Formats: sequence, C-alpha cells, structure tokens
Amino acid sequence: MENANSLFWEVSFGAFLFVTVFLAGGAAYLTGRAIARAWQPNLQLAAYIVLLTAATRFIHFALFGGSLLSVQYYIADLIVLLIFAFVGKRITRARQMSTQYNFKYARTGLLGWRRTDGQEA
Repeated sequence: MENANSLFWEVSFGAFLFVTVFLAGGAAYLTGRAIARAWQPNLQLAAYIVLLTAATRFIHFALFGGSLLSVQYYIADLIVLLIFAFVGKRITRARQMSTQYNFKYARTGLLGWRRTDGQEA
C-alpha cells in the first residue's frame, strides 16, 4: 500500500489505536479471562485470537481502507492481541489460584502467585 506508515499500523496510528488496541485488545483480554475461567489450554486461546485478528483486519479494511490480506499487518495485529489475551488469562489465573486454592497459594502481585509453604509455583 502506498501510504503505509509504519511496521505496525497501515493507515493511521489513530485507526490502529482505536481498532486494534482498544476494541480488539479489549475483546482479546476478555477472551483470555473466559479461557482462564473455563480452565482451557493456551492453544485454544491462541486459536480464538487468530480468528479475532482476522476480524480486526476486516474492520481495518472495511472502515479505514487498509489492506485485507496483508501478512505484515496481520502478524502485527496478532502479536498485540496475543499479548492482551495472555495478560488477561494470567491475571485471572492468578486470582483463581489465590482464591480457590488459598490454603496452598498466595498472590504475589498482579500476574503471579506462590506456594505458601515456601516453594515457588
């Protein structure tokens, strides 16, 4: 595309920020939470995010005139959404481990937990 601006965004930074980070990033975060609550594996989360990335690329194409079948921007969007999804899953899993198994695990910050008998989880 002749007006490609960067390695990560194609049409404008505002479109990237709005569609990929705010809309799709929020959906990816909530998908990670849902996968964690259902105790599903990471591979299933990655499969959902691949589909969400395809929908995100379609929104860029339909609303902002971006290219639909660009591997470079698909991978850039995929990386951003995978980060949001796995952070959402990890935050939820840390909360689950410290509340459901509070006799064995204690929360250590936003993303982690530790064993209460002194061993690392």
